[in-house]
Amino acid sequence: MVTAKEKLFFDAVVVGGGIAGVEAAINIGNNNLKVLLIEKDLTLGGKMILLSKVFPTLDCGACITTPKLSEVARHSNITILTFTEVKDINKQDKHYFKLNITKKARYVEEENCTGCQLCEDACPVVVPDQYQYGLVGRKAAYIPFNIASPRIASIDIDNCTLCGACEKVCPTKCIDFTQTDENYEIVAKTIIMATGFQLFDPVKIPRLSFESKNVITSMEMERLLAPTRPYNHVIRPGDGKGPDKLAYVLCTGSRDHTVGNPMCSQICCMYSIKQAQLLMGALPMADVTIYYIDIRSFGKGFEEFYEQAKGMGVNFVKGKIGEISEKENGDLVLRYEDIITGKLKEATHDLVVLSVGALANQEPSYLFPEGQWKKDIYNYAYQKDLFYTPSLSSIEGVFLAGTTSGPMDIPDSILSAGSASMEAIRYLKQASKEL
Repeated sequence: MVTAKEKLFFDAVVVGGGIAGVEAAINIGNNNLKVLLIEKDLTLGGKMILLSKVFPTLDCGACITTPKLSEVARHSNITILTFTEVKDINKQDKHYFKLNITKKARYVEEENCTGCQLCEDACPVVVPDQYQYGLVGRKAAYIPFNIASPRIASIDIDNCTLCGACEKVCPTKCIDFTQTDENYEIVAKTIIMATGFQLFDPVKIPRLSFESKNVITSMEMERLLAPTRPYNHVIRPGDGKGPDKLAYVLCTGSRDHTVGNPMCSQICCMYSIKQAQLLMGALPMADVTIYYIDIRSFGKGFEEFYEQAKGMGVNFVKGKIGEISEKENGDLVLRYEDIITGKLKEATHDLVVLSVGALANQEPSYLFPEGQWKKDIYNYAYQKDLFYTPSLSSIEGVFLAGTTSGPMDIPDSILSAGSASMEAIRYLKQASKEL
Protein backbone atom coordinates (compact mmCIF):
# COMPACT_ATOMS: atom_id res chain seq x y z
CA MET A 1 0.00 0.00 0.00
CA VAL A 2 1.39 3.39 -1.02
CA THR A 3 1.62 6.08 1.65
CA ALA A 4 0.79 9.75 1.36
CA LYS A 5 4.47 10.57 1.86
CA GLU A 6 5.31 8.86 -1.40
CA LYS A 7 2.52 10.29 -3.54
CA LEU A 8 0.66 13.56 -2.99
CA PHE A 9 -1.23 13.81 -6.28
CA PHE A 10 -4.34 11.75 -7.05
CA ASP A 11 -6.98 11.70 -9.71
CA ALA A 12 -9.71 11.40 -7.08
CA VAL A 13 -10.07 11.59 -3.32
CA VAL A 14 -12.91 9.75 -1.59
CA VAL A 15 -13.72 11.16 1.85
CA GLY A 16 -15.31 8.43 3.99
CA GLY A 17 -14.52 4.73 4.19
CA GLY A 18 -17.99 3.27 4.70
CA ILE A 19 -19.62 0.97 2.18
CA ALA A 20 -20.42 3.88 -0.19
CA GLY A 21 -16.89 5.30 -0.07
CA VAL A 22 -15.31 1.87 -0.58
CA GLU A 23 -17.60 1.13 -3.54
CA ALA A 24 -16.82 4.49 -5.16
CA ALA A 25 -13.07 4.04 -4.68
CA ILE A 26 -13.13 0.57 -6.26
CA ASN A 27 -15.12 1.78 -9.27
CA ILE A 28 -12.72 4.65 -9.93
CA GLY A 29 -9.64 2.50 -9.31
CA ASN A 30 -10.92 -0.10 -11.78
CA ASN A 31 -10.79 2.59 -14.45
CA ASN A 32 -7.01 2.89 -14.01
CA LEU A 33 -7.26 6.13 -12.03
CA LYS A 34 -5.35 6.85 -8.84
CA VAL A 35 -7.58 7.17 -5.78
CA LEU A 36 -6.97 8.25 -2.19
CA LEU A 37 -9.51 6.84 0.29
CA ILE A 38 -9.59 8.77 3.57
CA GLU A 39 -11.30 7.44 6.71
CA LYS A 40 -11.29 9.26 10.04
CA ASP A 41 -11.78 6.05 12.05
CA LEU A 42 -9.23 3.32 12.72
CA THR A 43 -10.92 0.93 10.32
CA LEU A 44 -12.89 0.91 7.09
CA GLY A 45 -16.48 -0.33 6.86
CA GLY A 46 -18.44 2.43 8.55
CA LYS A 47 -21.61 1.40 10.35
CA MET A 48 -22.28 -1.54 8.04
CA ILE A 49 -19.35 -3.57 9.35
CA LEU A 50 -21.00 -3.48 12.80
CA LEU A 51 -24.37 -4.85 11.68
CA SER A 52 -25.65 -8.36 12.39
CA LYS A 53 -27.70 -9.01 9.25
CA VAL A 54 -29.28 -6.84 6.59
CA PHE A 55 -32.92 -6.57 5.56
CA PRO A 56 -34.90 -7.98 3.85
CA THR A 57 -32.69 -10.95 2.90
CA LEU A 58 -31.09 -11.46 6.35
CA ASP A 59 -27.68 -11.82 4.72
CA CYS A 60 -24.70 -11.40 7.03
CA GLY A 61 -23.66 -7.73 7.04
CA ALA A 62 -19.98 -8.47 7.60
CA CYS A 63 -20.03 -11.17 4.89
CA ILE A 64 -21.06 -8.54 2.36
CA THR A 65 -18.67 -5.86 3.61
CA THR A 66 -15.42 -7.75 4.16
CA PRO A 67 -14.92 -8.88 0.51
CA LYS A 68 -15.25 -5.24 -0.52
CA LEU A 69 -12.75 -4.21 2.13
CA SER A 70 -10.31 -6.88 0.99
CA GLU A 71 -10.67 -5.73 -2.61
CA VAL A 72 -10.07 -2.09 -1.81
CA ALA A 73 -7.09 -2.92 0.45
CA ARG A 74 -5.37 -4.90 -2.31
CA HIS A 75 -6.18 -2.56 -5.18
CA SER A 76 -3.04 -1.24 -6.88
CA ASN A 77 -4.70 2.07 -7.76
CA ILE A 78 -6.09 2.85 -4.31
CA THR A 79 -4.21 4.43 -1.41
CA ILE A 80 -5.87 4.11 2.00
CA LEU A 81 -5.35 6.46 4.91
CA THR A 82 -7.24 5.50 8.08
CA PHE A 83 -7.33 7.49 11.32
CA THR A 84 -6.98 10.56 9.11
CA GLU A 85 -9.01 13.76 9.15
CA VAL A 86 -9.59 16.21 6.33
CA LYS A 87 -9.04 19.71 7.65
CA ASP A 88 -10.12 21.73 4.63
CA ILE A 89 -10.76 21.46 0.89
CA ASN A 90 -10.13 24.34 -1.49
CA LYS A 91 -10.68 24.46 -5.22
CA GLN A 92 -7.52 25.87 -6.80
CA ASP A 93 -8.84 26.30 -10.33
CA LYS A 94 -11.35 24.62 -12.62
CA HIS A 95 -9.76 21.16 -12.40
CA TYR A 96 -7.78 20.94 -9.14
CA PHE A 97 -8.54 20.73 -5.44
CA LYS A 98 -6.13 21.11 -2.54
CA LEU A 99 -6.81 19.17 0.66
CA ASN A 100 -5.05 19.63 3.97
CA ILE A 101 -5.23 16.41 5.95
CA THR A 102 -3.93 15.19 9.30
CA LYS A 103 -2.97 11.55 9.86
CA LYS A 104 -3.26 11.05 13.60
CA ALA A 105 -0.65 9.06 15.49
CA ARG A 106 -1.53 5.44 16.31
CA TYR A 107 1.70 5.07 18.28
CA VAL A 108 2.15 1.85 16.31
CA GLU A 109 4.23 1.40 13.16
CA GLU A 110 1.51 0.30 10.76
CA GLU A 111 3.80 -1.48 8.30
CA ASN A 112 5.25 -3.71 11.06
CA CYS A 113 2.13 -4.55 13.07
CA THR A 114 0.96 -8.15 12.56
CA GLY A 115 -2.32 -7.80 14.45
CA CYS A 116 -1.31 -10.45 16.98
CA GLN A 117 -3.07 -8.63 19.86
CA LEU A 118 -0.32 -9.46 22.36
CA CYS A 119 -0.16 -5.77 23.26
CA GLU A 120 -3.88 -5.85 23.98
CA ASP A 121 -3.51 -8.87 26.25
CA ALA A 122 -0.70 -7.22 28.19
CA CYS A 123 -2.31 -3.80 28.60
CA PRO A 124 -3.65 -3.27 32.16
CA VAL A 125 -5.99 -0.35 31.30
CA VAL A 126 -9.68 -1.01 30.57
CA VAL A 127 -12.00 1.66 29.15
CA PRO A 128 -15.48 1.52 27.51
CA ASP A 129 -15.42 0.03 24.02
CA GLN A 130 -16.89 2.51 21.54
CA TYR A 131 -17.26 -0.18 18.88
CA GLN A 132 -19.53 -2.15 21.22
CA TYR A 133 -21.35 1.05 22.18
CA GLY A 134 -20.06 0.91 25.73
CA LEU A 135 -21.61 -2.49 26.48
CA VAL A 136 -18.21 -3.92 27.43
CA GLY A 137 -14.66 -2.65 27.90
CA ARG A 138 -11.54 -2.66 25.77
CA LYS A 139 -7.86 -2.09 26.49
CA ALA A 140 -5.92 1.13 25.90
CA ALA A 141 -3.81 -0.86 23.42
CA TYR A 142 -6.30 -2.45 21.09
CA ILE A 143 -7.50 -3.58 17.68
CA PRO A 144 -11.04 -2.21 17.13
CA PHE A 145 -12.59 -5.63 16.44
CA ASN A 146 -11.61 -8.99 14.92
CA ILE A 147 -12.56 -8.18 11.33
CA ALA A 148 -11.16 -4.63 11.37
CA SER A 149 -9.57 -3.49 8.12
CA PRO A 150 -6.72 -2.76 8.41
CA ARG A 151 -6.12 -5.11 11.31
CA ILE A 152 -3.59 -2.88 13.04
CA ALA A 153 -3.28 -2.09 16.73
CA SER A 154 -3.59 1.42 18.12
CA ILE A 155 -2.70 3.01 21.43
CA ASP A 156 -5.40 5.12 23.07
CA ILE A 157 -2.92 7.66 24.31
CA ASP A 158 -5.54 9.60 26.32
CA ASN A 159 -6.06 6.58 28.56
CA CYS A 160 -2.61 5.02 28.32
CA THR A 161 -0.53 5.02 31.51
CA LEU A 162 2.77 4.62 29.59
CA CYS A 163 3.56 1.54 31.67
CA GLY A 164 5.44 -0.06 28.76
CA ALA A 165 3.70 -3.45 29.04
CA CYS A 166 2.73 -3.42 25.36
CA GLU A 167 6.30 -2.59 24.27
CA LYS A 168 7.72 -5.54 26.17
CA VAL A 169 5.51 -8.14 24.51
CA CYS A 170 5.37 -6.76 20.95
CA PRO A 171 7.23 -9.33 18.76
CA THR A 172 7.98 -6.83 15.98
CA LYS A 173 8.84 -3.91 18.30
CA CYS A 174 6.38 -1.67 16.46
CA ILE A 175 5.12 0.31 19.45
CA ASP A 176 6.39 3.89 19.07
CA PHE A 177 5.37 6.47 21.66
CA THR A 178 7.39 9.16 19.88
CA GLN A 179 4.93 9.30 16.98
CA THR A 180 3.19 12.60 16.30
CA ASP A 181 0.34 13.65 14.04
CA GLU A 182 1.43 14.19 10.44
CA ASN A 183 0.04 16.89 8.15
CA TYR A 184 -0.13 16.51 4.37
CA GLU A 185 -1.21 18.60 1.44
CA ILE A 186 -3.03 16.58 -1.22
CA VAL A 187 -3.83 17.68 -4.76
CA ALA A 188 -6.72 15.97 -6.57
CA LYS A 189 -8.77 16.51 -9.69
CA THR A 190 -12.09 15.47 -8.16
CA ILE A 191 -13.64 14.73 -4.76
CA ILE A 192 -16.30 12.24 -3.71
CA MET A 193 -17.96 12.96 -0.37
CA ALA A 194 -19.10 9.74 1.32
CA THR A 195 -19.21 11.01 4.88
CA GLY A 196 -22.28 9.04 5.96
CA PHE A 197 -24.83 9.98 8.60
CA GLN A 198 -25.13 10.39 12.35
CA LEU A 199 -27.52 8.52 14.63
CA PHE A 200 -30.00 10.54 16.67
CA ASP A 201 -29.08 10.90 20.35
CA PRO A 202 -32.16 9.80 22.37
CA VAL A 203 -30.98 11.87 25.35
CA LYS A 204 -32.63 14.77 23.52
CA ILE A 205 -36.05 13.22 24.29
CA PRO A 206 -36.06 12.98 28.13
CA ARG A 207 -39.54 11.41 28.28
CA LEU A 208 -38.12 8.23 26.69
CA SER A 209 -35.84 7.70 29.73
CA PHE A 210 -32.72 6.69 27.85
CA GLU A 211 -30.80 7.00 31.12
CA SER A 212 -32.71 3.96 32.44
CA LYS A 213 -30.60 0.83 32.75
CA ASN A 214 -32.70 -1.27 30.40
CA VAL A 215 -33.43 1.26 27.67
CA ILE A 216 -31.00 0.85 24.77
CA THR A 217 -30.66 2.06 21.20
CA SER A 218 -31.12 -0.03 18.09
CA MET A 219 -27.37 0.00 17.42
CA GLU A 220 -26.73 -1.43 20.88
CA MET A 221 -29.23 -4.18 20.11
CA GLU A 222 -27.47 -4.69 16.77
CA ARG A 223 -24.27 -5.43 18.65
CA LEU A 224 -26.09 -7.85 21.00
CA LEU A 225 -27.28 -9.78 17.94
CA ALA A 226 -24.13 -9.64 15.80
CA PRO A 227 -21.73 -12.60 15.40
CA THR A 228 -18.99 -10.43 16.94
CA ARG A 229 -21.28 -9.55 19.86
CA PRO A 230 -19.87 -8.80 23.32
CA TYR A 231 -21.88 -11.59 24.98
CA ASN A 232 -23.13 -14.97 23.81
CA HIS A 233 -26.72 -14.02 24.51
CA VAL A 234 -29.13 -11.07 24.34
CA ILE A 235 -29.25 -9.68 27.87
CA ARG A 236 -30.55 -6.73 29.80
CA PRO A 237 -27.66 -4.33 30.50
CA GLY A 238 -29.08 -3.52 33.93
CA ASP A 239 -28.78 -6.97 35.49
CA GLY A 240 -27.61 -9.43 32.82
CA LYS A 241 -30.92 -11.29 32.67
CA GLY A 242 -32.37 -12.55 29.42
CA PRO A 243 -35.38 -10.36 28.51
CA ASP A 244 -38.82 -11.95 28.17
CA LYS A 245 -40.86 -8.98 26.98
CA LEU A 246 -39.17 -6.55 24.61
CA ALA A 247 -40.48 -3.34 23.06
CA TYR A 248 -39.35 -1.26 20.09
CA VAL A 249 -40.18 2.45 19.93
CA LEU A 250 -40.13 3.53 16.29
CA CYS A 251 -39.55 7.08 15.02
CA THR A 252 -37.21 7.99 17.90
CA GLY A 253 -35.82 11.25 16.56
CA SER A 254 -37.55 10.95 13.17
CA ARG A 255 -40.72 12.64 11.94
CA ASP A 256 -40.48 14.89 14.98
CA HIS A 257 -40.44 18.68 14.64
CA THR A 258 -39.69 19.09 18.34
CA VAL A 259 -36.18 17.68 17.89
CA GLY A 260 -35.56 19.34 14.52
CA ASN A 261 -35.89 16.26 12.32
CA PRO A 262 -39.31 16.23 10.61
CA MET A 263 -38.30 13.74 7.90
CA CYS A 264 -38.58 9.94 7.83
CA SER A 265 -35.22 8.20 8.21
CA GLN A 266 -36.32 5.43 5.80
CA ILE A 267 -34.42 2.63 7.54
CA CYS A 268 -35.86 2.47 11.08
CA CYS A 269 -39.03 0.46 10.37
CA MET A 270 -37.19 -2.23 8.47
CA TYR A 271 -34.13 -2.59 10.71
CA SER A 272 -36.48 -2.87 13.72
CA ILE A 273 -38.49 -5.58 11.96
CA LYS A 274 -35.22 -7.30 11.05
CA GLN A 275 -34.05 -7.26 14.67
CA ALA A 276 -37.45 -8.47 15.84
CA GLN A 277 -37.18 -11.49 13.53
CA LEU A 278 -33.67 -12.22 14.78
CA LEU A 279 -34.87 -11.94 18.38
CA MET A 280 -37.61 -14.49 17.70
CA GLY A 281 -34.80 -16.89 16.88
CA ALA A 282 -32.42 -15.85 19.67
CA LEU A 283 -35.17 -15.69 22.34
CA PRO A 284 -37.90 -18.07 21.12
CA MET A 285 -39.95 -17.73 24.31
CA ALA A 286 -39.84 -13.91 24.41
CA ASP A 287 -42.58 -11.51 23.33
CA VAL A 288 -41.53 -8.72 20.96
CA THR A 289 -43.76 -5.67 20.46
CA ILE A 290 -43.15 -2.85 17.98
CA TYR A 291 -44.86 0.48 18.72
CA TYR A 292 -45.21 2.45 15.51
CA ILE A 293 -46.94 5.45 13.95
CA ASP A 294 -46.81 4.08 10.39
CA ILE A 295 -44.92 1.12 8.94
CA ARG A 296 -43.16 2.35 5.80
CA SER A 297 -42.19 -0.83 3.95
CA PHE A 298 -41.61 0.76 0.56
CA GLY A 299 -38.72 -1.22 -0.94
CA LYS A 300 -38.49 -4.46 -2.89
CA GLY A 301 -39.45 -7.33 -0.61
CA PHE A 302 -40.07 -5.01 2.36
CA GLU A 303 -43.83 -5.55 2.66
CA GLU A 304 -43.34 -9.32 2.47
CA PHE A 305 -40.67 -9.01 5.17
CA TYR A 306 -43.11 -7.08 7.36
CA GLU A 307 -45.83 -9.69 6.85
CA GLN A 308 -43.31 -12.42 7.63
CA ALA A 309 -42.55 -10.79 10.98
CA LYS A 310 -46.25 -10.70 11.85
CA GLY A 311 -46.50 -14.35 10.90
CA MET A 312 -43.62 -15.16 13.25
CA GLY A 313 -45.52 -13.63 16.16
CA VAL A 314 -44.09 -10.10 16.38
CA ASN A 315 -46.78 -7.87 17.90
CA PHE A 316 -47.36 -4.54 16.12
CA VAL A 317 -49.12 -1.76 18.06
CA LYS A 318 -50.11 1.43 16.29
CA GLY A 319 -49.41 3.79 19.14
CA LYS A 320 -47.36 6.87 19.98
CA ILE A 321 -45.25 6.63 23.12
CA GLY A 322 -45.81 9.50 25.52
CA GLU A 323 -43.53 8.45 28.36
CA ILE A 324 -41.30 5.65 29.60
CA SER A 325 -40.77 5.22 33.35
CA GLU A 326 -38.56 2.76 35.22
CA LYS A 327 -39.74 0.47 38.01
CA GLU A 328 -37.59 -0.59 40.97
CA ASN A 329 -36.84 -3.98 39.41
CA GLY A 330 -35.60 -2.37 36.19
CA ASP A 331 -38.72 -3.06 34.14
CA LEU A 332 -40.11 -0.25 32.02
CA VAL A 333 -43.67 1.10 31.89
CA LEU A 334 -44.64 2.52 28.51
CA ARG A 335 -47.50 5.00 28.51
CA TYR A 336 -48.85 5.46 25.00
CA GLU A 337 -51.77 6.61 22.90
CA ASP A 338 -53.48 3.79 21.03
CA ILE A 339 -53.96 5.48 17.65
CA ILE A 340 -56.70 3.04 16.59
CA THR A 341 -58.94 3.62 19.61
CA GLY A 342 -57.69 7.03 20.71
CA LYS A 343 -57.28 5.77 24.29
CA LEU A 344 -54.30 6.12 26.62
CA LYS A 345 -52.82 2.78 27.64
CA GLU A 346 -49.89 1.37 29.61
CA ALA A 347 -47.72 -1.69 29.02
CA THR A 348 -44.80 -3.14 30.95
CA HIS A 349 -41.66 -4.45 29.24
CA ASP A 350 -38.33 -5.61 30.63
CA LEU A 351 -36.20 -4.23 27.78
CA VAL A 352 -36.96 -1.25 25.51
CA VAL A 353 -35.15 -0.56 22.24
CA LEU A 354 -35.29 2.98 20.84
CA SER A 355 -35.23 2.85 17.03
CA VAL A 356 -33.14 5.97 16.52
CA GLY A 357 -33.29 7.85 13.24
CA ALA A 358 -30.65 9.17 10.89
CA LEU A 359 -29.33 12.73 10.94
CA ALA A 360 -27.18 14.57 8.44
CA ASN A 361 -23.43 14.58 9.04
CA GLN A 362 -22.45 18.23 9.42
CA GLU A 363 -18.70 17.74 8.87
CA PRO A 364 -18.65 18.47 5.10
CA SER A 365 -19.99 21.98 5.62
CA TYR A 366 -16.89 22.86 7.65
CA LEU A 367 -14.39 21.59 5.07
CA PHE A 368 -15.12 23.97 2.20
CA PRO A 369 -14.83 27.77 2.12
CA GLU A 370 -17.87 29.51 3.52
CA GLY A 371 -20.80 29.56 1.16
CA GLN A 372 -19.57 26.90 -1.26
CA TRP A 373 -21.10 23.77 0.33
CA LYS A 374 -24.85 24.09 0.14
CA LYS A 375 -27.31 22.09 2.23
CA ASP A 376 -30.98 21.28 1.81
CA ILE A 377 -33.64 22.13 4.38
CA TYR A 378 -32.84 18.94 6.30
CA ASN A 379 -29.09 19.77 6.51
CA TYR A 380 -28.06 17.05 4.06
CA ALA A 381 -25.89 17.94 1.06
CA TYR A 382 -27.71 19.91 -1.61
CA GLN A 383 -28.28 17.90 -4.79
CA LYS A 384 -27.95 20.11 -7.84
CA ASP A 385 -30.06 17.87 -10.08
CA LEU A 386 -32.06 15.50 -7.89
CA PHE A 387 -33.75 13.51 -10.66
CA TYR A 388 -31.25 13.45 -13.55
CA THR A 389 -27.86 13.28 -11.80
CA PRO A 390 -28.44 13.12 -8.00
CA SER A 391 -24.73 12.79 -7.22
CA LEU A 392 -23.95 16.38 -8.30
CA SER A 393 -23.21 18.72 -5.39
CA SER A 394 -23.24 22.50 -5.34
CA ILE A 395 -19.50 22.49 -6.19
CA GLU A 396 -18.33 21.46 -9.65
CA GLY A 397 -16.06 18.42 -9.40
CA VAL A 398 -17.42 17.35 -5.98
CA PHE A 399 -19.81 14.39 -6.03
CA LEU A 400 -22.12 12.86 -3.41
CA ALA A 401 -22.20 9.18 -2.44
CA GLY A 402 -24.38 7.35 0.04
CA THR A 403 -26.13 9.06 2.91
CA THR A 404 -24.23 12.32 2.46
CA SER A 405 -27.25 13.49 0.45
CA GLY A 406 -30.01 11.87 2.54
CA PRO A 407 -31.04 8.76 4.47
CA MET A 408 -31.03 5.52 2.48
CA ASP A 409 -30.53 1.81 2.97
CA ILE A 410 -27.46 -0.20 1.99
CA PRO A 411 -28.45 -1.15 -1.59
CA ASP A 412 -29.36 2.47 -2.33
CA SER A 413 -26.07 3.65 -0.81
CA ILE A 414 -24.14 1.31 -3.11
CA LEU A 415 -26.15 2.49 -6.11
CA SER A 416 -25.49 6.09 -5.10
CA ALA A 417 -21.76 5.34 -4.89
CA GLY A 418 -21.89 3.87 -8.39
CA SER A 419 -23.57 7.01 -9.67
CA ALA A 420 -21.04 9.29 -7.96
CA SER A 421 -18.05 7.31 -9.23
CA MET A 422 -19.31 7.27 -12.81
CA GLU A 423 -19.96 11.02 -12.70
CA ALA A 424 -16.45 11.54 -11.31
CA ILE A 425 -14.93 9.41 -14.10
CA ARG A 426 -16.89 11.35 -16.71
CA TYR A 427 -15.71 14.61 -15.13
CA LEU A 428 -12.08 13.45 -15.17
CA LYS A 429 -12.27 12.43 -18.82
CA GLN A 430 -13.76 15.80 -19.73
CA ALA A 431 -11.09 17.59 -17.74
CA SER A 432 -8.30 15.67 -19.51
CA LYS A 433 -9.63 16.92 -22.83
CA GLU A 434 -9.56 20.51 -21.67
CA LEU A 435 -6.06 20.41 -20.19
